[in-house]
Amino acid sequence: MKDFVKMTLAVICGLFIMGIIGFFLFFFSIGAMVASVGSKSAKTVLPREGVLKVDMSKFILGEQSQPEDPSTVLKGDAISTIGIWDAVKAINAAAEDPGVKYIYLKPDGVTAGIGTAYEFRQALANFRKSGKAVIAYTENPSTGSYYLASVADKVYMTSYRGSNNMFLGVSSQLIFLKDLLDKFGVNVQLIRHGKYKSAGEMFVKNQASPENMEQNQVMVNSIWNTYAEGISQSRGISVAKLNGLLDNLALEGPKDFLANNLVDSLVAYQDLEKQLAVFYETDSFSDVKMIPFVDYVTAKEPVATPGKNNIAVVYVDGEIVEGKDTKNVAGDTYASMLEEVRADSTIKAVVLRVNSPGGSVLASDKIKSEIDVLKSVKPVVASYGNYAASGGYWISNSCDHIFSDPSTLTGSIGVFGMIPEFSKTAKNVLHVNVTTVSSNKHGDMYSLMRPFDPQEMAYMQSSIEGVYSAFVSTVAKGRNLKPAFVDSIAQGRVWTGADAIKLGLVDAIGTLEDAVHYAARLASSTGEDDLSNWTVVGYPQPLTTMEMLMQYFQTTTSDDGILLGRKSKNIFIGTPFAGIYNAFATWNPKSSERIYARMPYEIVIR
Repeated sequence: MKDFVKMTLAVICGLFIMGIIGFFLFFFSIGAMVASVGSKSAKTVLPREGVLKVDMSKFILGEQSQPEDPSTVLKGDAISTIGIWDAVKAINAAAEDPGVKYIYLKPDGVTAGIGTAYEFRQALANFRKSGKAVIAYTENPSTGSYYLASVADKVYMTSYRGSNNMFLGVSSQLIFLKDLLDKFGVNVQLIRHGKYKSAGEMFVKNQASPENMEQNQVMVNSIWNTYAEGISQSRGISVAKLNGLLDNLALEGPKDFLANNLVDSLVAYQDLEKQLAVFYETDSFSDVKMIPFVDYVTAKEPVATPGKNNIAVVYVDGEIVEGKDTKNVAGDTYASMLEEVRADSTIKAVVLRVNSPGGSVLASDKIKSEIDVLKSVKPVVASYGNYAASGGYWISNSCDHIFSDPSTLTGSIGVFGMIPEFSKTAKNVLHVNVTTVSSNKHGDMYSLMRPFDPQEMAYMQSSIEGVYSAFVSTVAKGRNLKPAFVDSIAQGRVWTGADAIKLGLVDAIGTLEDAVHYAARLASSTGEDDLSNWTVVGYPQPLTTMEMLMQYFQTTTSDDGILLGRKSKNIFIGTPFAGIYNAFATWNPKSSERIYARMPYEIVIR
């Protein structure tokens, strides 16, 4: 018996010691991972010369560069996010780098927004002006990947059977949940101003309103026109012919792409290697050295150290929310950050890079107020990325100059309130009876356990009308337009940048790079836009790997939405279900906010 007890204690002690050792080994490995990622730029050694390999499946083209997400590092599928500024600057550096012979572009698997894809393509087009070539190779072309590939000097396509053509045009899908919610007894009370303000419509209708269909069709057509015109100019075919090929499903396989001049040659991979060697001016592909684009960006575009003359690029990237938050554009956080930028005498000009579909009215107005004060002290230029809509347009419309990509989704000047109530769910589905005791007539107005009465509905509508009027007035003042005209193009309607410039909502079609040069010109005493005299510094500072790691291990309930556990990424991005996920994941029943300025679209080009 004693031997058994001793053996049991020994096993327990052994397991305990192994657990302790495992614990320290785990965090040692995490520490090593953090150290390796954190020192990546110091360890990145590039060959003296080679081909810049831009494999779009190896990184996410985003707004602001971010370190590899620790959650993906732990899973072994780490992927970096490269900000559009760093990506474009790296392409520009490669154009002047004698060690870079040409660019080898693999566009398949691209993950980018409609605006960032446009700006990256523009950078590749500018690279070609240096006299160096861009060589593209595609196996499974999509609309986004072929749009990028088409800018190249030579476009090669696989000759292998089984190539999957997803180059079919641009589309959006609208999903409506009313019938489903009715089955569960959920009544969503939507109060809005603007016949085009379709955010929330998915919860109260089972099909799109005529206005929603109209704006979606115009929006999709405008985005496609931008892409089609770029492709047609690069490949020397008419837009009409391109549309005919897609409408008639005439691009069934690689031979159809070749026959219609959409690619220059069909090659097996071995033949592609021979062509790459020819462009490298060598007899053997083994002599061709490839420089991964992620490594090149890391080496050529390190985090800028502020100098005496700085241009701040403030990235307004994400949902606009109230309070403080590192995952979104939080009103208090950004107001404080803009105040610091204003007080920094080394910052001579500011570029507000907006990539936001909007969100909280309260937070938007806080940020707008700080931008107006900032603008009274130093130049503030806006650059619109994938979105600058609703709250995103609210905060930025009074900037000194606004640049927009042609496919940017902007406008959406409208507001809505959306309050669900679950009285039928409780009674008919869950068989729960609720009795309310309240001190005043409307004390349980936001209890979510009964519908609004007529007086409460009128109260909400009055609030919506007041905010909408303020929105129209803000835009009219910021853009020097008549309120009646703003109201006529508002009503919650979403416009692309190509249409917005005709309406006076933006000043010019241009990229982030154009905006930075313009800001330099405004801040320069000589009116020159030479950036060699300036340091471009990004705000907010990206999270460190350790900060991202700490967030990853947080398991507390998120205050930003109803989903429990770690804040997870939207796994439905690029699918019709992305909007549903965001609607449920970000709605916070504890929030006191009931009025929002947000657009319903989130589009990713793949």
